[in-house]
Amino acid sequence: MDTEATGALIARGERVMKTAPKTALTAGAELPPLEIPVTRTLIVAGAIASRDYQDVHHDAESARQKGSPDVFMNILTTNGLVGRYITDHFGPTAVLRKVAIRLGAPNYPGDTMVLTGTVEAVDGDTATVRVVGANSLGRHVTGTVTVTVPAVPAPAPDAEGRS
Repeated sequence: MDTEATGALIARGERVMKTAPKTALTAGAELPPLEIPVTRTLIVAGAIASRDYQDVHHDAESARQKGSPDVFMNILTTNGLVGRYITDHFGPTAVLRKVAIRLGAPNYPGDTMVLTGTVEAVDGDTATVRVVGANSLGRHVTGTVTVTVPAVPAPAPDAEGRS
């Protein structure tokens, strides 16, 4: 649906469900990259939200005393960002079935992590996506996500037969 048609539907008060293009569930399809600025706020907020009070995720001096140049992102924040990357692409009906990730280079404040993904396999409405998140130091995260994207039923026609 083009932007003009979407705008017309919204102007008439109709809801529009955005879904991923059908090619997204094709083995070999590449997801567009997502750039995530790695800020101190993101690192600390992610640690607090996941109840990870380890000092290396919020106290720069403690992190330096332990050999790190600064605070760094925890795995639960990374896991959440990987999940967001997949659901942002596949739409609001996407259901994460499995997330299997491994951390590599740390995410430090001031860097940018770029997430990329490739659909590896498709079985009906379920896909396995290989995900990589890289920053200036190398690969921060690698792994796979299994996602189900149920078909969105077409809206029922109204009294005048319009859907």
